Amino acid sequence: MEWLAGRIMLLSGARRALVAFVAGLIAVFALPPFGIFAAPFLSFPILVWLIDGASGNPDHGVLRRSFPAFWIGWCFGFGYFLGGLWWLGNALLVEADDFAWAVPLAVLGVPAFLAFFYALAAALARILWSDGMGRIAALAFAFGIFEWLRSFVLTGFPWNAIGYAAMPVPVMMQSAAVIGLAGVNMLAVFVFAAPALIGTRKEVRAGLGLAVLLVAVHFGYGFYRLEQPLPPPADPALTVRLVQPLIDQSKKIDDNERMTIFEEHLALTQAPPADGGKRPDIVVWPETAVPFILTENPDALLRISDVLQDGQLLIAGAVRAEASGAGQPPRYYNSIYVIDDRGQIVGASDKVHLVPFGEYLPLESVLSTAGLNAVAAAMPGGFSAAATRTLLTLPGGKTLYPLICYEAIFPAEIGGDALQADALLNLTNDAWFGNTPGPYQHFQQARLRSVETGLPLIRDANTGISAIIDGRGEIVTGFPFGTRGFVDAILPGKFALLISPEEQERNGMLIACLLFGLAIISRASFILR
Repeated sequence: MEWLAGRIMLLSGARRALVAFVAGLIAVFALPPFGIFAAPFLSFPILVWLIDGASGNPDHGVLRRSFPAFWIGWCFGFGYFLGGLWWLGNALLVEADDFAWAVPLAVLGVPAFLAFFYALAAALARILWSDGMGRIAALAFAFGIFEWLRSFVLTGFPWNAIGYAAMPVPVMMQSAAVIGLAGVNMLAVFVFAAPALIGTRKEVRAGLGLAVLLVAVHFGYGFYRLEQPLPPPADPALTVRLVQPLIDQSKKIDDNERMTIFEEHLALTQAPPADGGKRPDIVVWPETAVPFILTENPDALLRISDVLQDGQLLIAGAVRAEASGAGQPPRYYNSIYVIDDRGQIVGASDKVHLVPFGEYLPLESVLSTAGLNAVAAAMPGGFSAAATRTLLTLPGGKTLYPLICYEAIFPAEIGGDALQADALLNLTNDAWFGNTPGPYQHFQQARLRSVETGLPLIRDANTGISAIIDGRGEIVTGFPFGTRGFVDAILPGKFALLISPEEQERNGMLIACLLFGLAIISRASFILR
């Protein structure tokens, strides 16, 4: 191990950059659909040893001395994000005539941009660097800070945060209910990087001992929480039907297929329950399942009322149009409708956090003159964002906290009022990405919101993965990717939280302070020595 560490430290030039890139690429295998937990234990020690050897000219200032580490961090990040996000290009091939030219920007440009967060993390860690366990703490602290920044800078894109690599299965997800995703991000980096101490024989026992303790607590709390009994379903219990229609995205944007798509959803809605079970109280359709403006098609609402039985509700993703005033084009929203058995819209909620370049065009007044359009917006100008999130209150008093598409990857999107809801609701359409790692990664990240809030999750996707998930992140029932059909299940009860999301965030900040303190003390000791 010492020989390997020494060889990696002494690498230079293109070989050094290539090893950093490959190390980042290896870490991707910890993410869905692979879930190889051991992968980061190889990639992060390599990153530590590369930063060990990334020393700048001592006559230069702090920033210039940090550039070699910055470059290593960028190469590592580029490998990680390229390996984890290459499937973004698939969305641009749905309408290849219009968007194929942008595939290199999605496949290479987005990872290249996101890699700057890891580059800055490596540079910050190098400033706090020492020769023992303190440098592992510095790396964990720096990655935690820049993963946090990645969650909101330029609207944010925290997809595949490092912490998800440490949470491939429910028993390993429960720590998020105590320290949040931010805390898991930092401690995951510390544990993944700890084996690097073996290669330099400095503070090995203390560093590895702490890492082993963290892993033991991580698993131990997971087993403890999963053994706690789930509360019974709320009274009255709700039976929910998930409809997964498996509509190809090329058909969804074809005007000639609209009525066929609509009737496919209706057929799955009115199908009798399997094995003669109880008919569902709520039927759920995925994001933008209704292929036209529903309020402009009264016949469609009438058709829905014909299919729904007495007392049944339909929750469906749809595009909502809103007049903007005389002489102004209407505004369109990516929305969720609640429709009763009389065909009346009794509730609605609009998407708050839109996808840049997907649902709207940033700097539209400038970029639209160059002929650019948002990829997933079927109308001029794209979608508008709602100012606030509206809880869906169902007849009977039950409430759902709506999250449309990738809103579910943002822990911060779930406000304090979410805990008053009976369940989270996530409608999505991952057909844009085909059978790639994208839908599997999206599903894992949505599951974590249940763990953090203790709320069951109703997740419905066009092509998958659809599921009902309890407040511990365990799947009650669902569909794998690429399956057409429906499934009925009783909505689980809410799982009591010991620590609120606000307290989870504070615990994450406390972990950041402890790691920073350890890094500073080690750095000061290193300088004095």
